[in-house]
Amino acid sequence: MDALVHIIDDDESVRHALDSLFRSVDIDTQLHRSAQDFLRASRPDCPSCLVLDIRLPGINGLDFQEHLTQLNIQVPVVLMTGHGDIPMSVRGMKAGAVDFLTKPFRDQDMLDAVTHALDLDRKRREGEVAASGLRARFESLTPRQKEVLALVTSGLMNKQVAGLLDVSEITVKIHRGQVMKKMEAKSLAELVKMAEMLGISRKAP
Repeated sequence: MDALVHIIDDDESVRHALDSLFRSVDIDTQLHRSAQDFLRASRPDCPSCLVLDIRLPGINGLDFQEHLTQLNIQVPVVLMTGHGDIPMSVRGMKAGAVDFLTKPFRDQDMLDAVTHALDLDRKRREGEVAASGLRARFESLTPRQKEVLALVTSGLMNKQVAGLLDVSEITVKIHRGQVMKKMEAKSLAELVKMAEMLGISRKAP
């Protein structure tokens, strides 16, 4: 499954209309009549987004959007409502909604919003995979190599690092070379960026 749109609306006619719209452009869907139905359903591991009606039975869409954040369910949200107002839209967008559409909306507006939401989720997932790989490479370093990485990326010269670690400069060069190789860094600048992504910081004395 390349991508999936979850549709949450208690109006069956709206659910099926949106289902037909997305399937007409080869986007798979899952239909839910309530927020609880969505939470109970299995969610395939693929880029996805949520088309969420604000007025739902039980928890409303805006509250549910915030609840998703608390549950650490990271899925872009497109809000829709037949009774929209400015405070609603402001609250939804501040909570991170990709778009806020008032019914009746144009099909193209919904397709544009969902396409953007799916692109955002693809990028988020790619970033998580890259971060996971980076963390795995960092964990492959020895404790000494991790020390060298922190010191070198803080701006210290090999000679300074050697003095701090009480080792020879040639030893630091060997460790630094191993760090570059294991981290798959092509330059010191790239290694510095990796250290920043990993949250590694050691101020130079």
